[in-house]
Amino acid sequence: MDMTNVGIIGLGLMGGSLSIALQERSNAYRFIGLDHNETHQQQALELGLVQEIVHTLEEISKCDIIILTIPVDGIIAISQQLHNLDEKCTVIDLGSTKAKISASIPESIRTNFVTAHPMTGTEKFGPKAAIPKLYENKVVVLCDLEKSGTHQQEVAKKIFTEIGMKLVFMGAEEHDRHAAFISHMPHALSYSLANSVMRQEDASSIVALAGGGFRDMSRIAKSSPHMWEDIFRQNRANLIEAIESFEVELKKCRKMVENDEWEALNHWMGEANTLHDIL
Repeated sequence: MDMTNVGIIGLGLMGGSLSIALQERSNAYRFIGLDHNETHQQQALELGLVQEIVHTLEEISKCDIIILTIPVDGIIAISQQLHNLDEKCTVIDLGSTKAKISASIPESIRTNFVTAHPMTGTEKFGPKAAIPKLYENKVVVLCDLEKSGTHQQEVAKKIFTEIGMKLVFMGAEEHDRHAAFISHMPHALSYSLANSVMRQEDASSIVALAGGGFRDMSRIAKSSPHMWEDIFRQNRANLIEAIESFEVELKKCRKMVENDEWEALNHWMGEANTLHDIL
């Protein structure tokens, strides 16, 4: 049986978890890794996330499938450096913002690309953070799919379906606005919550009083600052709109508490409860 060579650029949580998931479901793939971090290279080999490490884009561009699981700025930079790809080569990026990536891909290789965003992750990073079921039963958004080649569309759909994901299709601009509210703004709030508490409370009080609610809300503040700075910068306008929307609601809450408007506060909380009816 011919093996499908999958090149993974960025050997962390997302790339490692994808490798594990595909290896659990098929023996038709061989994984080749590229990462500037030598520790991550070694860990990925030891954990069996990849079978080989390469050191140049030229080497990895010979793969049948290339997965880009690095920050958005890196994805854009690499898209400018990939040349002379085979017409059947499929490049899938997993960046958290899509519009700038989609617009930056050179026309000469645009049909090779599928821009995707798996709506999953944890606050952990690096090869050791990789887990088998990260993608299972999660949504993956495939953006501007009409710009991808027919073969590349089918390859991407097959991979994501194979690891148990639910496919959603939308334009890159639409995705970025929705992601700002559903993913990016909540990260901004978690960082803000963590910093507001750290600046008011001593460490012993935090340890003694922080219950499940605080831990749940602040958990994603452990996420990589480097990665999330990149995401915030790439989706700046949408993130600002999302933060402003949150500030409106927070000010409503404050006003009702200040003015003893308890019935109105109760109604406002009840409206919020309906979110989980949808979820």
